[in-house]
Amino acid sequence: MNSVGFERRPSWRAARLDPDRSLGLRLTLAAVAAFLVLVPFALLALLVLGAWPPLFRLDAAITDALHGYALDHPAWVRVMSLWTDVFAPGPLRVAAAVVVGWLFLRRAPRVALWVATTMTVGGLLGGLLKLLVGRHRPDLLDPVAQAAGYSFPSGHALNAALAAGVLLLVFLPYARDRRGLRWGLWTAAVLLAVVTGLSRIALGVHWTSDVVGGWLLGAAVVAATAAAFTTWRTRIGRPVRTTREGVEPELAEPGPNGPHA
Repeated sequence: MNSVGFERRPSWRAARLDPDRSLGLRLTLAAVAAFLVLVPFALLALLVLGAWPPLFRLDAAITDALHGYALDHPAWVRVMSLWTDVFAPGPLRVAAAVVVGWLFLRRAPRVALWVATTMTVGGLLGGLLKLLVGRHRPDLLDPVAQAAGYSFPSGHALNAALAAGVLLLVFLPYARDRRGLRWGLWTAAVLLAVVTGLSRIALGVHWTSDVVGGWLLGAAVVAATAAAFTTWRTRIGRPVRTTREGVEPELAEPGPNGPHA
């Protein structure tokens, strides 16, 4: 057989890891990163499903301690109740919808689609997992708050993590060259997710592992969709440092190279 002009094709694995085939390499690394983020959530879900005694005792101890504090401090309960209502899943979805509309006005439909997809996928996953796990909420003798539905993962913690992640990655381009503003955005995102989750434990309507599960699932969904988005966008733009520049640095650059192009 004449081998002139014949080029041996690399194996699938070699092609995926070949730096010269940048798209395949980025897709592979994105898939691995998303998988690694999902691993802690999967382990926690298995422990919850198996009713692992050490986890149950830890959950019960934290709930009892915070419930006792709440009973002795009504002002604390009011603050936590206000926070948990303001940053409930409904208001956060409305805020995300407003950002989607703003992005369309900025002629950035692909980022708007990413925000809508991330919030929708995360919300649907959370609801499905609640039904599959079927964990009951804490049953306290003198509750300071009430909540309906199953417990794992916490919908408040999940949606707070989703909203914090998408809003952070949308607005980071505007703080790319301003370190103070960038740190401010990161601080606001972390506070939104953390305090919202803690408010659910403080009010006695979720176990601690429910909230941690919500945080982990939210982080996994944001990481997976952001990795997929940034991998795709490099075909039509430059590679980005997501944690510094967000998912679309051009968003802050109106003009020939920006979203108004």
